[in-house]
Amino acid sequence: QVRERLKQQVAEMKEKFPGFRPGLAILQVGNRDDSNLYINMKLKAAAEVMPLKISFYSPTVLKCITSLNGDPAVHGFIVQLPLDSDKPINTEKITNAVSPEKDVDGLSSINAGKLSRGDLGDCFIPCTPKGCMELIRQTGIQVAGKRAVVVGRSKIVGAPMHDLLLWNHATVTTCHSKTSTLAEEVGKADILVVAAGKAEMVKGEWIKPGAIVIDCGINHVPDSTKASGKRVVGDVAYSTAKEKASYITPVPGGVGPMTVAMLMQSTVESAQRFLEKFQPGKWNIQYNQLTLKMPVPSDIEISQSCIPKPIDQVAKEVGLLPDEVELYGQTKAKVHLSVLQRLKNQPDGKYVVVTGITPTPLGEGKSTTTVGLVQALGAHLHQNVFACVRQPSQGPTFGIKGGAAGGGYCQVIPMEEFNLHLTGDIHAITAANNLVAAAIDARIFHELSQTDQALYNRLVPSVNGVRKFSDIQIRRLQKLGINKTDPAALTKEEVNLFVRLDIDPGTITWQRVLDTNDRFLRKITIGQSPTEKGFSRTAQFDITVSSEIMAVLALSDGLDDMKKRLGRMVVASSKRGEPVTTDDLGVTGALAVLMRDAVKPNLMQTLEGTPVFVHAGPFANIAHGNSSVLADKIALKLVGKEGFVVTEAGFGADIGMEKFFNIKCRYSGLRPHVVVLVATVRALKMHGGGPAVTAGVPLPKEYIEENLQLLAKGCSNLNKQIQNARLFGVPVVVAVNAFKTDTKAELALVVQLAKEAGAFDAVECTHWAEGGKGAVALAQAVLRASQTPSNFRFLYNVELPVIDKIRLIAQQIYGASDIELLPEAQEKVTLYTKQGFGNLPICMAKTHLSLSHDPEQKGAPTGFVLPIRDIRASVGAGFLYPLVGTMSTMPGLPTRPCFYDIDLDPVSGAVNGLF
Repeated sequence: QVRERLKQQVAEMKEKFPGFRPGLAILQVGNRDDSNLYINMKLKAAAEVMPLKISFYSPTVLKCITSLNGDPAVHGFIVQLPLDSDKPINTEKITNAVSPEKDVDGLSSINAGKLSRGDLGDCFIPCTPKGCMELIRQTGIQVAGKRAVVVGRSKIVGAPMHDLLLWNHATVTTCHSKTSTLAEEVGKADILVVAAGKAEMVKGEWIKPGAIVIDCGINHVPDSTKASGKRVVGDVAYSTAKEKASYITPVPGGVGPMTVAMLMQSTVESAQRFLEKFQPGKWNIQYNQLTLKMPVPSDIEISQSCIPKPIDQVAKEVGLLPDEVELYGQTKAKVHLSVLQRLKNQPDGKYVVVTGITPTPLGEGKSTTTVGLVQALGAHLHQNVFACVRQPSQGPTFGIKGGAAGGGYCQVIPMEEFNLHLTGDIHAITAANNLVAAAIDARIFHELSQTDQALYNRLVPSVNGVRKFSDIQIRRLQKLGINKTDPAALTKEEVNLFVRLDIDPGTITWQRVLDTNDRFLRKITIGQSPTEKGFSRTAQFDITVSSEIMAVLALSDGLDDMKKRLGRMVVASSKRGEPVTTDDLGVTGALAVLMRDAVKPNLMQTLEGTPVFVHAGPFANIAHGNSSVLADKIALKLVGKEGFVVTEAGFGADIGMEKFFNIKCRYSGLRPHVVVLVATVRALKMHGGGPAVTAGVPLPKEYIEENLQLLAKGCSNLNKQIQNARLFGVPVVVAVNAFKTDTKAELALVVQLAKEAGAFDAVECTHWAEGGKGAVALAQAVLRASQTPSNFRFLYNVELPVIDKIRLIAQQIYGASDIELLPEAQEKVTLYTKQGFGNLPICMAKTHLSLSHDPEQKGAPTGFVLPIRDIRASVGAGFLYPLVGTMSTMPGLPTRPCFYDIDLDPVSGAVNGLF
């Protein structure tokens, strides 16, 4: 009956959670015959209900237990006793090492303690007493008020049986082999449970007529009639006892099978608890209460005044399992990609992208709005919500911009962790990028200074008299059309093709990188040492976040995909005009190893305790300017069908949002539900013809005094960016980020004009000063917008010619009348089309300070011709990036960098100063 019931329960679980099955693990130390027999019984019973994970003897038993404790596929876990080892093992230490939530044998001190104090609904009961209790219930006799006697006091049967009967309201007496009046006590029992371990110890004449007798003993006694010379008997003299008892269990075949059935039942119960606790989308989250101050303190003061929750608590709150989280201290952690496999059958939540109008050089608060929105959705409207944001570069942190964790009462915390090394992802990218750069120049040098045969002997060396191609070399041979695996079989011509990449130094597009603003590395000469034998060339350093490896990280959807993208990266062309890749250089595997930890998203939290993924930080001009696909995908699974994932696109909607849709969504397969467009009165006045806004310079009076005419004129930019978002078929909610210098009339005008321009809604936001409370109206608008149809579509088909794709973006997104390709750009169109890269999406690299190519043209200019001076390829990341105008990929330090304000308290180790 129990097994049939369990099979039905498991079937219901699988129907509700496709692919799920309860899992039981059995750890056996040694190879005892009796243990093997019991395990085989359990295996046979479990095969009907659930998968079994069997772990046999390991020299480090505790390590094995730790691994099984953290395995999400294991819901029940037992240690087969006794432990059979030639070394002494502390059995209690081993059983207590099993996680109480998986201790389906109920042997840990925690479960035993809960049973002894009557917490029956919050513990696991040892399987034999649990089976005995089920047998007693099957008789139909009421336990409450009955006199029960338990003979035996072991931790496995006797003691827990006493507790179980007691908490089922029986009057219980425990006896044992030393009880002087044993027969008298047995004779009083309405319910008798015997687990003394002594053959036929309890005689039939002792038993009260009509008693229920449960015999837990298994003993062997001599029997010459049996082939084995012995037979199995219980602790009760069965032949005489059955004449007195109303119900009695036989031995064998009574309690034993019920014990195994209860083990299965406890495992299924554990699986049900697991599903209840870790059900995707079912969060039990603790939010932090903000203590708002006026005037608003500095960002770092606010950040340091808030005590963040332990990051493992945040992980648990959002449904992550312990083995899916890799802690980096108390406030940040990496999340393993295995969570995607676990939740693959769960529906995604709602997907929201935050973008903005064309900004001033000061920025308009997209990051602050992103954090404010998730704080409002989570802490105030109690929706499951994740923020997914980019990791900032240390260059701007110490340069002119400062930190990028949001601002005011809308921040990712701790902000100093967020803005500095975090978990080292950017350093990993620096190392990987510069390994490629070193490999390029080293290969050119070696090819210039060695013969074909010398190169071949070094590339495919003889080790112990055997030469063998590596896997990556086999791939290069296949690319060359050489289908040979024996190094001795290559002809001279094939050896020449294999060893010589023939890189044209003038075509090298791969630069070295550094995560520091250093203008004097924008153009350098390498190879000046005499050891380089005269091979020198002009090169440069870029900032790390501009590396193609950063874009690869952001667009990868797993380790395998990342490795393939890393291998496809084109670093130069050969003298024959063929693309040279990192795979050709033989460096792909090494890059994947360097990036193996960086591919895992970083978990942090906001000031109000909502979860945040911080992962990847590609440039928004020469790259797509969005956080990682992996972070978004994991977050969308964790929030559940009705939850929200809010991510941010870099720069204005004409750049970051357009790339989010046409590049990120194209590769990820994800479809957005809502666009949040951030606007400020300050930026709109600038677009209406206001004076220049410059960082570090006080705002002109036009931005401080009310000027509705200037503001209305500047709303042309807002109008255009709303239309840009609607081109993709997604509803737009405008967030008017209010500053203290804005008047109510100005804010009302922006809201009115935004709605007239086609926004689903437009709301005033005060989240910088009030935290999530100041973005509740925005969150409510996003909730409503997410329930409307989203008819998402791409702007262009990637099969179109390169020029046509560029023209579509220029005309429909920027407002240009046409494009003009300069000769170098035209040559690249021809080259990349010939090399097979013409079907890649387009990633326009232009100024973020105007819809046009001219940063001085504000508002919504039209009729201009967009000049394309060059086109470059990020083949591994998967896009071509046309260069519109000039731009630097290595920022410089200003006269007074931000680091003037940053210091360390030598006593506490706290970071002081303004980020």
